[in-house]
Amino acid sequence: MKKSILGSISLALLVLALIFAISGHLASAAERDLRISVLAGERANAPQPNNPGKLRIIVFGAHPDDCEIKAGGVAAMWAAQGHKVKFVSTTNGDIGHAVMAGGQLAKRRTAEVKEAAKVLGIDESEVLDIHDGEIMPTLENRKIFVRLIREWKADIVMGHRPNDYHPDHRYTGVLMQDAAFMVTVAFFCPDVPQLSRNPVFLYLSDRFQKPNPFEPNIVVAIDDVFEKKVDALWSCQSQIESLWATGNFEKVIPVPKDPAGRKARREQFRNRYVRRAEALANKYRAKLIELYGRKKGNKVKYAEAFELCEYGRRASADDLKKLFPFFEK
Repeated sequence: MKKSILGSISLALLVLALIFAISGHLASAAERDLRISVLAGERANAPQPNNPGKLRIIVFGAHPDDCEIKAGGVAAMWAAQGHKVKFVSTTNGDIGHAVMAGGQLAKRRTAEVKEAAKVLGIDESEVLDIHDGEIMPTLENRKIFVRLIREWKADIVMGHRPNDYHPDHRYTGVLMQDAAFMVTVAFFCPDVPQLSRNPVFLYLSDRFQKPNPFEPNIVVAIDDVFEKKVDALWSCQSQIESLWATGNFEKVIPVPKDPAGRKARREQFRNRYVRRAEALANKYRAKLIELYGRKKGNKVKYAEAFELCEYGRRASADDLKKLFPFFEK
């Protein structure tokens, strides 16, 4: 009898403990959502710079370097014309190195892309507090994307295609797509005013063929800002000494500290991006000629390319030229 009573008491205490734990979790989640809502509302309603007629562009890259690699050239060109550009790294890159990881690496990579933003002349670079390799297409993350796009009052949104090689790239692409249209729905994330017009959504370039290859609607010559893009990418020293140097995460090849060695390493690094930008320009030469005219299109050495996503505002060829105001023939 005593054992039965003790068992009942223990069970009751366990149930109470579970109730308190669940209540605490729900309260914490509610407090977190409230903090997000208050912050998002404050940011969305903050006074915007007086820049009538200027475009507002937000680019989502999965890691701290993806925006810079795929759209650093056009970002610098937009910024030079007074348009407002924001880069968002959707994970903090905290496992993207051969010997460093965790908070130390996340802080390092955040500092690197902040410096790259200064070099490019863009307005803002934000790194989300999501672990590298762990972003998922959840409702919570969809709301984060929607709030960021609304807060920036974006005319143009860019991100990866959802059939890219890396899961972070794929899910960043899915989340960007899922935000399309939802940014216009008043009662989805009602703490941030909806956009009255759906932005134009575009994919960043890649080389993957299945289930469908990248097919650019717009290809931009970046010859005039190529060196600035290289300078920005040179800020990403954590990648230069690890993945970009070795192609894997097995060892580190430090950037030399002596001037001669550092200069040689930088030239080696520059040549990597010369090859990439030249290959892209040559691959889409016909599109460059269509956009710039034969004489100028044939002279383009370096390029970046973007594909129109069908989930956002359907931009015509003339609309795209207005959004990418670089095509004087």
